[in-house]
Amino acid sequence: MDQDRVDYSHEMRVHNSRTVRLLFAALGTLFVGIGLLGAVLPVLPTTPFMLLAAGCYVRASPRFYNGLLNSPAFGPLIREWRQHHSIPWRTKLTAIALMAVTLSTSILFFVKSPYGQIAMALFGVGLAVWLYRIPSRDRPRRT
Repeated sequence: MDQDRVDYSHEMRVHNSRTVRLLFAALGTLFVGIGLLGAVLPVLPTTPFMLLAAGCYVRASPRFYNGLLNSPAFGPLIREWRQHHSIPWRTKLTAIALMAVTLSTSILFFVKSPYGQIAMALFGVGLAVWLYRIPSRDRPRRT
């Protein structure tokens, strides 16, 4: 293991069944793949899928779990959530902005039904409010 890498194996609760471990590893890998798609597609969120992947890997594989938590791109977000149940302020605002743009585009150009448009708008507002209410330890203070 590299000197810069941290071993997070002490946090793990590896499942006793090999079959269950393989299932968790497969699900975790699927979630990483979806999360990577979310990094380039504004329709998909990245962070929730990486958190799901970490949750699967923590029961499946020390190697995969350590690899994900030591990832420079996703490790800090996952560690922040696991340690403090918070999301960095900039990540939260970026997610809300991308979600607003994506849902607005869908509502204006692709969804023809007024009921569908209203449902998408309400879903987007609800999701944005929920995401905004998650704590951010690095939120700038108003003066």
